[in-house]
Amino acid sequence: MDQRHDLELIIRSGTPIVVIESQDEARILGMLQSIAMGSVHNDHLPLFRWTLTDGLQRQDIALEPQKINAEPTDVLKHIRAVKKSGIFVLLDFHPFLEDPLHVRLLKDICIRQDGLQRQVVLLSHTIRLPAELEAYSAHVELALPDETERKKIIQRIADEWSEQHHGSRVKADGKAYAMLVQNLAGLPFKDTERLARNAVYIDGAITRSDLPEVMRAKYELLNKGGALHFEYDTTKFSSVGGLQRLKDWIAQRKSAFQRDAGAAHLDPPKGILLLGIQGCGKSLAAKATAGIFGVPLLRLDMASLYDKYHGETERKLRDSLKTAEVMSPCVLWIDEIEKGLAGRGGETGTTQRVLGTLLTWMAEKHPPVFVVATANDIAALPPELVRKGRFDEIFFVDLPNADIRATIFDIHLAARGLDSHTFDLARLAAASDGFSGAEIEQAVVSALYAAHAKKQALTSEHICEEIIRTRPLSIVMAERIDALRHWASGRTVSCD
Repeated sequence: MDQRHDLELIIRSGTPIVVIESQDEARILGMLQSIAMGSVHNDHLPLFRWTLTDGLQRQDIALEPQKINAEPTDVLKHIRAVKKSGIFVLLDFHPFLEDPLHVRLLKDICIRQDGLQRQVVLLSHTIRLPAELEAYSAHVELALPDETERKKIIQRIADEWSEQHHGSRVKADGKAYAMLVQNLAGLPFKDTERLARNAVYIDGAITRSDLPEVMRAKYELLNKGGALHFEYDTTKFSSVGGLQRLKDWIAQRKSAFQRDAGAAHLDPPKGILLLGIQGCGKSLAAKATAGIFGVPLLRLDMASLYDKYHGETERKLRDSLKTAEVMSPCVLWIDEIEKGLAGRGGETGTTQRVLGTLLTWMAEKHPPVFVVATANDIAALPPELVRKGRFDEIFFVDLPNADIRATIFDIHLAARGLDSHTFDLARLAAASDGFSGAEIEQAVVSALYAAHAKKQALTSEHICEEIIRTRPLSIVMAERIDALRHWASGRTVSCD
């Protein structure tokens, strides 16, 4: 009712052009019809609806449909010539606002009011109003369904299901229901209804198994820029070798991030920067963080943000961050952040604006979005990003020691259905000194191929042979890794 009241105030103010960006056409038309039919002023305003397909049609009273003034130019000339008050809703008119003739006709309508309340409502998913018309316009931003409205939508759908199934009641797990209400936040009414209906109608129940599909569908509706990716498979920290100090740090902040009752007095964690050597588990740690928090994982590819058109890069970043907020609570994994924020030749101006947008968002964001940024090259990162306070902590992911290498061999052998007890893990760990986790996995994979070619069962000997053939990154790029370790010493927290 508050939203209808706010919209009515704008309509009754007599502003010539009202701009509404929304996907909820039916809901907004219903609100406008209610306003047109009368209010506390008891004055009735004729309501007209125009589309390119159906032309101009009366909405507030039942009339035989007549396709008149279907062309954009004709409908604007008609509105300009009308000598009676009325509300004219133009649906999806945004492509025609680029025509100078249409801009002039709209301006004529605004100027030649002649004491009439003649209003044009532009309703579409996105509208860029020409500068000439801004002075005559008001932009209305209708709020998305709040928690109370989402609960009503779910209840109505549950009642519909019950009626169709001879009075059977929808079974609902209390916690799953609360999470469904929360996860539907940020969607228009029609999308909220559709996803809630999917959750209820699949099995006549609201369970935790419904939630991942709801979040996937919600993400598909929200993300249109292509720089943000929904990671369907998170992992558990038990699948990550080492990183014990990081695991303990994340576990300590789980209740604060989830806003549990006992942790309400704690500030929610903001995020971490994972700096380290390639292949040592930074990406796995990001996935495991989402797994331990029990929330969706979104990956932002900074390199794909950049666009040749002026302003598009920043817009894509803002849209991606807004999507992350709507998907909250979630983990936002900014992969290889230095690729998007390091100097890019002639694009340094754009890079600075991107950095400013990201830093402002990190400082001001309120929804529970936990940022996990990963980087391989600290020298390429701007100092504004790594100063104290941007992230809760900066962790350094180093090459695994012997005990951790043995654990990593155990994990990768078990993942391929092999009994690690039949392998000499201590020997493998000693032979792979200087190997990253990714290089250890590749040694196991290559050894499996070699054993298969010889029609033999995999043994420690096969893996050792592959290790001997491999030149790890710690040898190939020894100077760069030593420099990175030197910088991290005393400036970061070790993950182990």
